[in-house]
Amino acid sequence: MRMRRFSFFAALMASLILGGQAFAQAQTQFSPLVKKYIEVDSPVVALEHVTVIDGTGAAAQADQTVILSDGKIQTIGPAASTAVPAGAKVLDLTGYTVIPGLVGMHDHFFYPDGASGFPILYSELGYSAPRLYLAGGVTTLRTTGSLEPYTDIALKKLIDSGKLPGPDMAITGPYLEGTGAFTPQMHELTGADDARRTVDYWISEGATTFKAYMHITRAELSAAIAAAHAHQLTITGHLCSIGFREAAELGIDNLEHGLVVDTEFDPGKQPDVCPPQKLTTQTLLALDVNGPEVKKTIATLVAHHVAVTSTLPVFETFAPDRPPIEQRVLDAMTPQARISYLTRRALVAEMPNNPYTKLFPKEEQFEHEFAEAGGLLLAGPDPTGYGGVVPGFGDQREVELLVEAGFTPVEAIHIATENGAKFLRMDKTVGTLAPGKDADLVVIHGDPAKNINDIEKVEIVFKNGIGYDSAKLIQDCLNRVGLN
Repeated sequence: MRMRRFSFFAALMASLILGGQAFAQAQTQFSPLVKKYIEVDSPVVALEHVTVIDGTGAAAQADQTVILSDGKIQTIGPAASTAVPAGAKVLDLTGYTVIPGLVGMHDHFFYPDGASGFPILYSELGYSAPRLYLAGGVTTLRTTGSLEPYTDIALKKLIDSGKLPGPDMAITGPYLEGTGAFTPQMHELTGADDARRTVDYWISEGATTFKAYMHITRAELSAAIAAAHAHQLTITGHLCSIGFREAAELGIDNLEHGLVVDTEFDPGKQPDVCPPQKLTTQTLLALDVNGPEVKKTIATLVAHHVAVTSTLPVFETFAPDRPPIEQRVLDAMTPQARISYLTRRALVAEMPNNPYTKLFPKEEQFEHEFAEAGGLLLAGPDPTGYGGVVPGFGDQREVELLVEAGFTPVEAIHIATENGAKFLRMDKTVGTLAPGKDADLVVIHGDPAKNINDIEKVEIVFKNGIGYDSAKLIQDCLNRVGLN
């Protein structure tokens, strides 16, 4: 991304947006509602005999001691030689692993309600989403498109003040959509001036990042990019009317989802027009990921420092012959949402010539090639589609699918932690485990470096040195996803 463009101002803005939250929360008196989820709250904590995956992509280190002090990581070293301060709360974590808190880069606070018919509407998960993201190990996230931005901003304030449990949040403003929005919950821009006014207004209300959507025009996107960059903020996009290379040339910072939404390869693609999905699907099915056209796109994105966000869990729901959804995920959903998802999933499995049989592995291949070429790959679940991708659980599944895509477990964890922190300009404080950084880390029963599925076995999530009980957070969200 454009680190060279933002420099000092980027670091300053990051400290104001998120970096000051560790200090603020250290001074916070937690509400009784939050306290009931807290498992560990001590000025000094020692995590002994634990395997450490530090988030940099380096190999796991066995039998370590991690000392947390006043919301920061004080020491990481071999258990045999690392002294534990007197009075520290000691946790013997033999058989456990710690990783950095996940940095979710496509983590909505809304979810499809399971209802059919028009208009299509989405439910805000103001209760369950913050709890489930934190329970799944997400300590920092970007909302990456909002349908209720005032709600998201208010939730952030409640979390930061200790009144609600949840991750640190970078708030994305409302979708920057052109004419043709699929839901009345989105405002349709009327031109470049409207795009500029919208960005400026939502910055004044507390948004710290923006997302362009499928029908935005080039003029509107250019205006939005200029407005965001004038405030040292970034803009991402789930685009259709504009191809990836064109968006990179316009100055976008990030693109969502990857190859499966890129329309620039469609024959006869018209400027500012979103082609029919059927045409794009046919084009992509015939496209060679190792061919010159895709390589040119990857090279353009890398040259312009445009990050790509992997959202494999939502695309997995469109593919047949995938593993069944776990019971723990179904248990979190309302009965209506559960039935709606399972019904649709059965139809997907029976669909003849389902294009995602080929498109899903192509997307995995594209993401691996992009990262190998030096691109900044980010990670998030995108809990939308027709359901089944649930906050927190979906973030864990994203890491598992990155391994399926060809990354090693420690590389996948690096993508889901340090890379997101880098994009948010927070890598000096979160995203990796090192002395002096915020004590945002996840305690996992098992070793995801050897078995990536162990990433599901989260027991304690430390955010700013406070340890939250994952099971308690999940328990209070049973039968709620799809409702609130």
